[in-house]
Amino acid sequence: MTAPSGSMMTTGAPPYFAARIALVFCAPMMVNGIALPFFPIWLETLSMNDSQIGIVLALPMFVRVFTAPVAGTIADRLGERSIVLLWSGVLSLLTALLFFGIKGFWPVLLLYTLQCAVYSPYVPITDAIALSGVRRWNIDYSRMRLWGSLAFIVATMIGGWLAGIYGGAMVLPAMAAAFSLTVLGAFIVPKIGRPRRPSPIAAMATMPAASTLRQRDVQFMLIGVSLVNASHAMLYAFSVIYWRNAGFSGTDIGILWSAGVLAEVILFVFAIRLKRRFDPWSMMIFGSAVAVGRWLVFPLDMPFAGYFALQCLHAFTFGILHVSVQSKLVERVAEEQEAAAQGLYFFYTGMFMAVATFISGYAFNWYGVDGFYLMSVIAAAGLACVIAGRLVAPPAGAQPHRAASGG
Repeated sequence: MTAPSGSMMTTGAPPYFAARIALVFCAPMMVNGIALPFFPIWLETLSMNDSQIGIVLALPMFVRVFTAPVAGTIADRLGERSIVLLWSGVLSLLTALLFFGIKGFWPVLLLYTLQCAVYSPYVPITDAIALSGVRRWNIDYSRMRLWGSLAFIVATMIGGWLAGIYGGAMVLPAMAAAFSLTVLGAFIVPKIGRPRRPSPIAAMATMPAASTLRQRDVQFMLIGVSLVNASHAMLYAFSVIYWRNAGFSGTDIGILWSAGVLAEVILFVFAIRLKRRFDPWSMMIFGSAVAVGRWLVFPLDMPFAGYFALQCLHAFTFGILHVSVQSKLVERVAEEQEAAAQGLYFFYTGMFMAVATFISGYAFNWYGVDGFYLMSVIAAAGLACVIAGRLVAPPAGAQPHRAASGG
């Protein structure tokens, strides 16, 4: 396998780098596997309506979109990004424990906002460390990331089983247990420090390393893919509530969530082959188009098998997009700006997701499952931005300094 464009090949990778990063990815994905599907169920046990649930889920997203880029910039300046990872895990666990002593809309809103703020840097910084391994030692990103997706499946299946037995009461203990794993992950993450020499991208560009993140194609790409990510907002916030009302059991719901992530894992396994046959822009356009269709079909009255098939499309509406974006960031952005790039990606996704989640609370309250048509419109806007990014991107094989001068 040839080195990805813009990678920095060195010898002496930390022992078991790929295995350790894979384990670190598992920790936040365990958190997400409980929180994304089942936290809204716990909010329902507090007698919150759909609009209040939408606000509780959306407002923290507005806050964390600012904290993640700031933490990414701090991590880049510190050099050792694992320091920020440790603080994120410890503070997140503390907020999870505080949830046991509160109830009511305003206390929950404030504490959940704080939790999202301190937890927000964890995944972007893990991605940044992983991509440093891609650049320096040509390690396969998708093979590390797929273990996080497998952990998500395990968490959702366990969560579905526990929800069937204990209902919403299982959510807080399960989240606290998952957050404890993020602290452990921060201790085992490889300590790689600063780049040993300037990134080849920055060295060949006619602009500072920081400016490689401001290139037009990079910005269009991040905005477009983030909009497609945000189109999943109603699925994350209200699909479990909708499926429960439709008569599906907790186990059924766990299977539906796991199906999407298992399809994503399969895509990660074959990601290298896909990247050899298709360029990242083509994969991003395809995934965005599938997202438009997915939300157009979702409101149709379907049996379990129909929703299972739709959930499998997550391999394209998220998995293929995520792999393509990370490949492009390695190719187009200097390593010195890696954590900042992940923070900006998180900023765009979080901002658009927050707006979409806030709107989805009212849309689901007013229109029910037909609100998913609005998610299709959001995905279409993302598709348009991705196409615009491809149009302004430099030709394949162009030197970085040419791309920089056009941005």
